[in-house]
Amino acid sequence: MLNLQVRPFPAAVSRALQSAGIAPLLARLYAARGVTGPDQLKSRLAELLPYSNMKNIEAAAERLADGIARGERMLIVGDYDADGATASAVAMTGLAALGAKVDYLVPNRFEFGYGLSPEIVALAAERKPDLLITVDNGIAANAGVEAANKLGIAVLVTDHHLPGDTLPDALIVNPNQPGCMFPSKHLAGVGVMFYVLLALRAELRKRGAFGTQAEPNLGELLDLVALGTVADVVKLDANNRLLVAQGLKRMREGRARPGIQALFAAAMKKAGKAGAEDLGFVVGPRLNAAGRLADMTVGIECLLAEDMAHALPLARELDQLNRARREIEADMQDQALALLDGIQVADGASLTLFDPAWHQGVVGLLASRLKERHHRPTIIFADGGDGLLKGSGRAIPGLHLRDALDAVDRRAPGLILKFGGHAAAAGLTLRREGFDQFKALFETVAQESLSAADLTRVIETDGELSAAEFTLENAQSLAETVWGQGFPTPLFQAEFNVQSQRLVGEKHLKLRLSQPLTAKGGIQADAILFNQDSPLPERIQAVYRLEVNEWNGSRNLQLNLAHWEGV
Repeated sequence: MLNLQVRPFPAAVSRALQSAGIAPLLARLYAARGVTGPDQLKSRLAELLPYSNMKNIEAAAERLADGIARGERMLIVGDYDADGATASAVAMTGLAALGAKVDYLVPNRFEFGYGLSPEIVALAAERKPDLLITVDNGIAANAGVEAANKLGIAVLVTDHHLPGDTLPDALIVNPNQPGCMFPSKHLAGVGVMFYVLLALRAELRKRGAFGTQAEPNLGELLDLVALGTVADVVKLDANNRLLVAQGLKRMREGRARPGIQALFAAAMKKAGKAGAEDLGFVVGPRLNAAGRLADMTVGIECLLAEDMAHALPLARELDQLNRARREIEADMQDQALALLDGIQVADGASLTLFDPAWHQGVVGLLASRLKERHHRPTIIFADGGDGLLKGSGRAIPGLHLRDALDAVDRRAPGLILKFGGHAAAAGLTLRREGFDQFKALFETVAQESLSAADLTRVIETDGELSAAEFTLENAQSLAETVWGQGFPTPLFQAEFNVQSQRLVGEKHLKLRLSQPLTAKGGIQADAILFNQDSPLPERIQAVYRLEVNEWNGSRNLQLNLAHWEGV
């Protein structure tokens, strides 16, 4: 049975938003998501939070400006996910435009693991850099920074992950470090780097570095910022929504960089019709595939490509990697479900699984899938070589995953060799013989942290729509709005008669639904149900998204069914 809960909204706030000129449906949806006034719906770049409250950012700008003036060699050390790739591309493009001599290095996850490790510092040192700049990593790189300092290489850390008990001995820009007063704690790594560039440009302006030349337009980087922000599934607070809205605006206006246009083209989509969901479910996975199965260098090179002739082959390579990733993930999911056959998942508060055949680049995706299926915090391990296990976890609301790993670490010091992450996702390394102990301790921490209510899946909706609200205009307004983590895509609920249904694309159902005449009116609507080839009963309760379906040049209203059950 669908366990539905209608998201409440303060009617007075909804009315106030309508009075400010916001359409009634959007006003209700915004109010239900914590928006209290139109000032939280800003979308102009001039309304972006200023960088001045970010700890150390002006010192970082001064250090970078000094380095540019001295002709220093700067080396970006990135991460192998979409946030790290976009942050690397933003740093490369922005710093070069501001006059820096800059190159990048991204660790191969299978050889070096994550972040600025001593091994990566040794590799970086071969290029004789004067300054290492981390993007989307570094806040936990105590040993790596120490190694760099011993070699006389300065380090600037730009990161957004939560810090540990001790910070590396480096200049750090991270809104989550102690003492940082920046109001938005949810910037992705790419967002942090973008802010550093804003501060650097201001510092160079103050020094008269541009003379009579036009200043570089850093707004041109916002397509990258939007992609990395959405793909990293950080909370879309008001400031992040502004960044994403500006990036999407560039894409829709045909001003996306060639690499992003090529990634859309490889997915047979159009950047001119980009929405936040496309970044999260179409472009982001293709970029991530490089870091999961190969080397993120191909992803960064795609993003840095100066024309479509160079970008398209790279985007097609990323698309092929993504297809391979899907096949690996599907096999791993089948194996995981077989492992769970003899386990009463509902009896526990967590899932921890390991199979020596699993691919360590895909464990995070499998953890996410199983977390969604079973509504349990899930950690999946793969063989990391040398007697080690590499794990990736995903959490449900009610459990802060990094804090949970910290609790395990405090109870059994040395069991976890290293870990890091945030509330919703984290990674860790164990010795293989420690798996059973970790599994038991993680289950204990999960039981202590989660109530029975936390472990019960609830589908939150925005209630029913009236017949008058089933409009193409409303669907278009929803498509143009930035939804995502912490600002969820609207879902509506209703009971429908299934008037007709047919199979399309061999595994999807195309439906014609109707609603009997009630106090709210009656409707008839086309609908799509993906990944189901068996027929529906004559009457269903459905949870759906209101969408615009474009086909053969026509645009029609369509319901996209997310959940259903017979009634």
